[in-house]
Amino acid sequence: MSARLTAGFWVHAYLTRLRLAGIPAFVTQKGDQTAGAVLVKMNTLDGRAWAFQRGFDLMTGKRAWVILAKGQEAAVDAALTRQKSFDPDLWVIEVEDRAGRHLLEEDGLT
Repeated sequence: MSARLTAGFWVHAYLTRLRLAGIPAFVTQKGDQTAGAVLVKMNTLDGRAWAFQRGFDLMTGKRAWVILAKGQEAAVDAALTRQKSFDPDLWVIEVEDRAGRHLLEEDGLT
């Protein structure tokens, strides 16, 4: 059994990793420090965006980042607003990078 990181700790570590890579990011909604779920909005600064949430792969038993919404930024923002309406403990992080770098596929972030 592996220990789970608190949401607040994971968010802090993720923001640090992004900063070290020169990728701007900020928290747009602060959730529960201990157990809040985390959504990541990838804003490519061209009117398009993606929102990622952590999912569970039943085939492998591993957690992975999956796309919650993708398309025009306004539509992605609407999807995030819906999620926030029924989960007050939710964290939302916005990453801004024209190349679409979010680092979620890197070791330690899944």
